[in-house]
Amino acid sequence: MPTRTVSTSVVRPSRETLLTWAAVLNGELVAVLLYFALTTATPTDTVAIVYPFVWINVAVWAVRRVGVPSVASRRQAAVAAGVGVGYFLLLGGVGGLYMLQGAGLGARVAWLSPGWGPALVYSGTAVTVSLIPFKLVGYATLAYLVAAAVADAARTGVAGLVGLASCVSCAWPVLGTLLAGLFGSTSAAVTIAESDPYGVSTVVFVSSVVVLLWRPSW
Repeated sequence: MPTRTVSTSVVRPSRETLLTWAAVLNGELVAVLLYFALTTATPTDTVAIVYPFVWINVAVWAVRRVGVPSVASRRQAAVAAGVGVGYFLLLGGVGGLYMLQGAGLGARVAWLSPGWGPALVYSGTAVTVSLIPFKLVGYATLAYLVAAAVADAARTGVAGLVGLASCVSCAWPVLGTLLAGLFGSTSAAVTIAESDPYGVSTVVFVSSVVVLLWRPSW
């Protein structure tokens, strides 16, 4: 019976890729040290410091991998962009970037750990916004991937759009983020930093990126 072999070049990163990521990680380490040296933030949890960079690095990798999706018309581009914006607002709502209530405390900058901060926090009378940097980048990336999926689906017609609507890769980020949020409060930036289930949120985000990158041809 014939056997198949898999070339290691398929899964083994190139030397250039390894050097690039080594430079990125070293640069992030230097940035973290400088951040703590120049701001009032103090390190409290080493593991929590790592999670934001997992989000940011995966986000950059995913966007570079997808590139700019091609569309056949301006209408398709507008539809894809509209879906992406709507998806971002949905993720932001369930993920704690904003909520439709507030205590009227005004705006401030929370100097949290790198990636968690600096976070812009605004509490009005009707809305509270907590712009945690790594979540802002992560949700924007998921929205971009969904917009790219819409652009791809548009090229295959109505059947593709129906498939997109029922596709688990689009539902999982919302459901997973909502479930992760049930374990902690998302009312303000400091509360998120102290009580958010870091591991669960990170697994949800990374798995969401993976399923959105892997899409069958509709």
